[in-house]
Amino acid sequence: MTRHEGASPPPGHGTPASDGEQVSRLNQGFSFRAAFSMAFADVSPIVALYAIFTLGLFAAGPAFLWAFPVVLAGQLLVALVFGELASRWPYAGSVYQWARHVRGTSWGWVAAWAYSWGLTLALSTLAYGAAGFLLPAVGVSDPSHTATTGTAIAILAAGSITNMVGRTVLKVMVVASIACEIIGSVGLSTVLLLFHRVNPVHVLFDGFGTQSAGSWLGGPMLIAVAYVGWSFVGFEAAGSIAEEVDKPERNVPKAIILSLLCVAAIVMYSSIALVLSIPHLDKVMAAKTGDPVTDTLVTQFGSGIGRPLLVLFVIGFLSSFLAVQAAVSRCLWASARDNALPVSRRLEKLAGPERLPVNAIALTGVVAAVFVLLSGSNLYGALVNFTTMGFQIAFAVPVVGAAVTRLRGKWQPGAFSLGRWGTPVTLLAALWTIAQTINIAWPRASMGDTWYLRWSMILTTAVLTVLGAVVFAAVRGRIRRPLADRLTTTGPADSTPPASAVPAIDLRRESA
Repeated sequence: MTRHEGASPPPGHGTPASDGEQVSRLNQGFSFRAAFSMAFADVSPIVALYAIFTLGLFAAGPAFLWAFPVVLAGQLLVALVFGELASRWPYAGSVYQWARHVRGTSWGWVAAWAYSWGLTLALSTLAYGAAGFLLPAVGVSDPSHTATTGTAIAILAAGSITNMVGRTVLKVMVVASIACEIIGSVGLSTVLLLFHRVNPVHVLFDGFGTQSAGSWLGGPMLIAVAYVGWSFVGFEAAGSIAEEVDKPERNVPKAIILSLLCVAAIVMYSSIALVLSIPHLDKVMAAKTGDPVTDTLVTQFGSGIGRPLLVLFVIGFLSSFLAVQAAVSRCLWASARDNALPVSRRLEKLAGPERLPVNAIALTGVVAAVFVLLSGSNLYGALVNFTTMGFQIAFAVPVVGAAVTRLRGKWQPGAFSLGRWGTPVTLLAALWTIAQTINIAWPRASMGDTWYLRWSMILTTAVLTVLGAVVFAAVRGRIRRPLADRLTTTGPADSTPPASAVPAIDLRRESA
């Protein structure tokens, strides 16, 4: 008999496993709405837009916007596969659990290693970015590097405490920040389109001479696809908190897919509005300097928009920080629960009335603070480039693993199923993740003036691979069986444990 995977143990207790050990489980405290909000906030529309708009515009001209539907199509394939994996194994840790259960321990460990490093580095950039907007918002016109660094560390501390306090505080802050983001992003974009459009629609198809650097589709457009890829990640965060979500086998897949679609819609809408509202677009493209986002908003709305705009950016970066930290801390905690890390006993501990992984949360904050202290150095620039690479590797491992399992005829669906479309969608998603990983890692002049910055993604991946191999070799012999096997009374410890007891949802019947 299989234990219902959506259930949560009583506070303060573990779940009896087949061999008599107590398996620690996180309490449920998130609804579908909360899971959606967490995934939506992980890469907020404001952060996503501000991070890639200028890079994409200067790389391929206004026509870089056509990279959005390309990347969205690829990431939607990934989200659908993640939906099936999350429904099959609705456990804390997302990519770690999915990769391990679908293909085995080494696959799961690689996914967790890349994910943990990538997201922890992202925490440092989010905190530093929030500090860069917060100080001018409170009147510090020209903050020093020391002031920005100190503020970033304070933000790390405050955000970590928020994640440790409890799910209620986290949910309120994330939902409130999302409301502000949507109102700000959609509201400003709508006003721009209605009252401040200065460029004709046909500029959306103009590369403004960027094609002279080579084939427009083969050169600048591929760079734009690499940049835009950063905008459409984070939807897997709903899977990271799966154990804490009510009816996760149904709600988590919906949250993963819907959050991606909503973020993509807002980012694309805002980008179109900005491109059509940039004054003297030809001069901006000729100079390829400055900050077109802020400059356009200040020009169109006046200098009075400055401070509210900064506050909006702060809210976006802070909400993203909270969601990213919640996601990466659950991945670390899930790995520690399986005894897959050197300090597992400490990291797997749950504390407080809501039984939260406070040690895992604290570790992400401390490591991110160390990275913040390196900010401004070439080493930091090289490390930050791994943020996107970490996401890509962590996404590719479970997707490729799912593709291999399907090709071997060993896939068993969960409550959310793509039916007969499952195999082609999974294979296309695997091809997409591999192609996009290569595209992002490809050394380009736009990645830095020096050779080690251009090759930074490959170099940091190589270094972390060697380090990871050493750590994995040290812990491999003591890693516990996959969680699904420990929660059942029967079944071998292999990569395809028994399916969930919840009846499968076939999309063919759902859409009929």
